[in-house]
Amino acid sequence: MFLFYFFFFTNFTNMTETTKFGGPENDLSNQKPGETTVFLSSSSNLVSSDKQNERVIVITSGKGGVGKTTTTANLGMSIARLGYRVALIDADIGLRNLDLLLGLENRVLYTAMDIVEGQCRLDQALIRDKRWKNLALLAISKNRQKYNVTRKNMQNLIDSVKELGFHFILIDCPAGIDVGFINAIAPAQEAVIVTTPEITAIRDADRVAGLLEANGIYNVKLLVNRVRPDMIQKNDMMSVRDVQEMLGIPLLGAIPEDTNVIISTNRGEPLVLNKKLTLSGIAFENAARRLIGKQDYFIDLTSPQKGMFQKLQEFFLGED
Repeated sequence: MFLFYFFFFTNFTNMTETTKFGGPENDLSNQKPGETTVFLSSSSNLVSSDKQNERVIVITSGKGGVGKTTTTANLGMSIARLGYRVALIDADIGLRNLDLLLGLENRVLYTAMDIVEGQCRLDQALIRDKRWKNLALLAISKNRQKYNVTRKNMQNLIDSVKELGFHFILIDCPAGIDVGFINAIAPAQEAVIVTTPEITAIRDADRVAGLLEANGIYNVKLLVNRVRPDMIQKNDMMSVRDVQEMLGIPLLGAIPEDTNVIISTNRGEPLVLNKKLTLSGIAFENAARRLIGKQDYFIDLTSPQKGMFQKLQEFFLGED
């Protein structure tokens, strides 16, 4: 009997580490447990371009350090792996980090400001990802450079990127609500507000939601980052439902706290590229699928995740 339950819980753990990707032409029937299917980004796997369906989405928060850049990198990579052409725009002037999270920091030769000044073409400034060629990065400026970027500059830039046939354009918005924020949201049609279950971050997110509405962006979704189920259970942290009800914004996803985010950042690989996905990696992928209009489940974060031996202990000895 002990061996039976040991086998059951072992397979249950493996199931949580399995993820499936791909467009309608990708067959996942032969995928093994614990493996991530990786498809080459050939033209046959890409979704056909439709200029009427191009979507420009700004990833914002107001408060710094809540995970906007991490969210942009993981959502963009997940959408690209589903067969869509994705462009990531790092709109943080002078403090760009999106290239680091994608492992492309050594490939940034030209920026958007070089395009504006006529020093290069758009296709020269767009950096193709090393793993997925249908994912591209464009930085606004190099580190330590300060430019007076206008809303018209941003609008013209995004219009030019649209002409290249990208399905999704994700703009990584700088922190704060100053001119950098206003310029970043100018060309956007939709927004994803990233926050954490902290009262300061929630207040800033509420302020940003009002500014987005004032600027004509009404399609707004909420992503709650760094959720700690153990603290929620002890009433030391607000739950995802509490945050969503306070802000009154439709929920896109909830991402649990994960130390692997630091590891993936240092490696220059988004979390969703791990062969064995953690719970936060699965949550990012599910959020990406909901963002493109596919139905997917929300991961249960109402209780702490339990290990195999803890489950066995509770089975034989009962819960505390």
